[in-house]
Amino acid sequence: MIPFPHGDIAHLLATYGYVVVAGMIALEGMGIPLPGEATLILAAILAGNGRGLDIRLVLACAVAGAVAGDNIGYCLGRWLGYRLLLRFGQYVGLTEARIKLGQYLFLRRGAVVVFCARFIALLRALSGFVAGANRMPWPRFAIFNAAGGTLWVLCYGGGAYWLGRGAHRVMGPIGIVLGIAALAVIGAVAVFLYRNEARLTAEAERALPGPLVRPGHHRDGKGGGGITSRQSETPREG
Repeated sequence: MIPFPHGDIAHLLATYGYVVVAGMIALEGMGIPLPGEATLILAAILAGNGRGLDIRLVLACAVAGAVAGDNIGYCLGRWLGYRLLLRFGQYVGLTEARIKLGQYLFLRRGAVVVFCARFIALLRALSGFVAGANRMPWPRFAIFNAAGGTLWVLCYGGGAYWLGRGAHRVMGPIGIVLGIAALAVIGAVAVFLYRNEARLTAEAERALPGPLVRPGHHRDGKGGGGITSRQSETPREG
């Protein structure tokens, strides 16, 4: 996270208001480690204290920023991240089979990841880019991203508005607990994938048969996109 004192955030909010709320949260969703959550909480506290901000507009701008930023991050991941995986993945152990495995896992469980990531600082900044790089279908991403972003704004923004100046004392520990829980879950998932990589890779190959399609090409060499040569057989999320 880029260091950003609360006093500086308060000054920006006092000067530029709702633009800072939407902009800070959007930039965080694009992968830039800015304090979007702290900005939302502080803006809600200022609104609760009658400091020139309307809580309804704070929440609306926060939702708009969250959705816009994450979708830009998704587009960057889909356009740039996927190309980087195909070109340089082999140098860091990401073979074509493992790239396909990542796509398969996002097709099956990506909605849960995208929805929950909004509540975890590091995942919040990366979820859109990672989902795009793993070719998660955009309609599904958009729906669950908007749902997660809206709930996050209502919980943190609405909670800060209701708690007032005590919000940081309450939500700080909550964020720490969520971070620890996220690390534990990530560790458990990593162990599970390590122990079951061969089985899951075989499942991914059955669900997404054929070679990975390079951006802008089908198997027949014509223009277009797609995850593999037989995208129509992608599994439903379960």
